[in-house]
Amino acid sequence: MNQSKAPILEALAAYHAGGQTPFTPPGHKQGRGTDPRVRAVLGDAVFRSDVLATSGLDDRTSSHAVLEAAQALMAEAVGADRAFFSTCGSSLSVKSAMLSVAGPHEKLLVGRDAHKSVVSGLILSGIRPVWVDPQWDAERHLAHPPSAEAFEAAFAEHPDARGALVTTPTPYGTCSDLAAIAEVCHERGRPLVVDEAWGAHLPFHPDLPTWAMDAGADVCVTSVHKMGSGLEQSSVFHLQGDLIQPEVLKSREDLLGTTSPSVLMYAALDGWRRQMVEQGRVLYDDALALAEQVRTRISRIDGMQVHGREDFCGPGKAADIDLLQIVIDISAWEVTSYRAADWLRENHRINLHIGDHRRISAQFTHADDDSTAETLLTALTDLAAHAGELRTGQPVHVPPPSRLRLEQAVLPRDAFFGATEQVPWEKADGRIASEMLTPYPPGIPAALPGERLTKDVLRYLRSGVEAGMVVPDAVDTNVESVRVLRED
Repeated sequence: MNQSKAPILEALAAYHAGGQTPFTPPGHKQGRGTDPRVRAVLGDAVFRSDVLATSGLDDRTSSHAVLEAAQALMAEAVGADRAFFSTCGSSLSVKSAMLSVAGPHEKLLVGRDAHKSVVSGLILSGIRPVWVDPQWDAERHLAHPPSAEAFEAAFAEHPDARGALVTTPTPYGTCSDLAAIAEVCHERGRPLVVDEAWGAHLPFHPDLPTWAMDAGADVCVTSVHKMGSGLEQSSVFHLQGDLIQPEVLKSREDLLGTTSPSVLMYAALDGWRRQMVEQGRVLYDDALALAEQVRTRISRIDGMQVHGREDFCGPGKAADIDLLQIVIDISAWEVTSYRAADWLRENHRINLHIGDHRRISAQFTHADDDSTAETLLTALTDLAAHAGELRTGQPVHVPPPSRLRLEQAVLPRDAFFGATEQVPWEKADGRIASEMLTPYPPGIPAALPGERLTKDVLRYLRSGVEAGMVVPDAVDTNVESVRVLRED
């Protein structure tokens, strides 16, 4: 196939050149009806290219197969059998993948460090999760992806599980041994789904971690807006092998997806694929070299420890790491990352990626250059000079790993839709949660529907909120009260 082609972008250019007049949605009619004050901020081009996918970009019957051609080019570019574009983010794509593997009350092995979108999929589907524990770094209070041995043990205990789902890379850049996990699954004829939301760029440079399709995964979900050049909500899920039929995966996406997909997102995905095929190797040569320079310079700032392979990889830890995720431990200052992140935004207009109880992180991509690197380094140097002013004496009480894991007492679906009540957090110990309680970012639930709450986890969340943690999906975002199943 001709990877220099961009079918969606070319069709959009033809639409503009043809002078077509739409009597269809969107109602702004290519911006003619848009308030000039809106256009002044968003630009005319956004509205001019916001057209229907059918009876717009393509004709009524999609006879030009514009989208199909773009998806085929994407699949070839990354070595998958099929690729499907989604304009509802990887949150939808991962749900579609889950539903293509298991149905209501069937078992699915799931790494417990899964994103909240996976939990939402469990709630919607009624799938019974068999949680596979991550590899806990007790010293750093950090979870790395589960090992192949952990999935092997879970299958041995639950041979009727329909497949497995693992999240890699994590938002911290740490990766599992996907080839080994895929082998565990395929020995049993079971598919492996990989939530690789943070890894859309991995196929395009040999020094990046192995990407899921190369490791043998059956379905791989990527968020192109995270590390690529896609617009927000742009996602692609890839398929290979014969354990999941493409028509099944597509039908599950149709069940959940929108009937009004954004051509803007499609076009950006199409252009990003072409950019990566033509320039990806050089772009990531530069990005990786720049990230390494930045890592070295940050490590010289007093009180900042930049995590790398020596900290995150090895026996009992991750198998690999994406070094474009620059994770910095600032616990030596006794300053929470929440305070540090807020100070950097207020004083340097810097927006960081992750902020947990002791780490901040900066995500580098092919878009960064010497200018953005210097902006970050200047801000971090100034942060170090003001660290003493940010110390609050409000510790986040993180329990040891063994006490962070909660018992799954009820199916997530049953707990979420069951009869509930709101109780003070002090009285929620031993009660079954009916909501997700998710420190965000990175978006991994500390407690999810159906899990039995404990004093340790509740105290962790409350102390975290008092120190600046955000728990946006809770009914009471201050976690002064918690939604639980009613006890009859």
